Amino acid sequence: MSALTVGHEPEQGWDDLVHTWKGMDAREGRKVEIIEGIITVSPSPSWDHNSTASMVHRRLLAVIPEEWHIFHTQEAAVPGRKGLYIPDLMVAAEVDRPAPGELFPASRAKLVVEITSRGNANHDRIAKARGYAQAGVPLYLLLDPWVSDSPTATLYGEPEAGTYRMLETVEYGGKLTLPAPFDLAIDTAEFPVS
Repeated sequence: MSALTVGHEPEQGWDDLVHTWKGMDAREGRKVEIIEGIITVSPSPSWDHNSTASMVHRRLLAVIPEEWHIFHTQEAAVPGRKGLYIPDLMVAAEVDRPAPGELFPASRAKLVVEITSRGNANHDRIAKARGYAQAGVPLYLLLDPWVSDSPTATLYGEPEAGTYRMLETVEYGGKLTLPAPFDLAIDTAEFPVS
């Protein structure tokens, strides 16, 4: 999957970017995001991508409190990085619900999960990792089936000064553990590899 970049003015402000983003008329299933001030449109994810998201969703559902939600299409705004991401999965509490018409601040997320795609993996590996860290998202799980030597799962946490600490990384086939409040071991052996 690759992303189409939509042009923008070099000095376009955050409010203008969000206004343009809200006016986008992308085909259903497409992901429209703002990444480092550039609006991108990605095609619908592959079967394997969605299967991986579904497996992680099921595992998370078994351990999160009832008043928390798992989202697949909820925006996560990081205005300081001119970012408006649509994570593959995001866990957030009901009490953190944004006001009507307000964007969901990424800082309120408990966990975000991104699954890389062939054409735009670096967005997830670099730009979004920086954005989520700057927002203070406590846990960022990067599932990366497109690493050249072997697929990996990496858990980042302890954000400080816009940077994450790598908490754990495993090659697909190993188990990765999400710490409290999740306390969940995720077996990556079940994830499909394209």
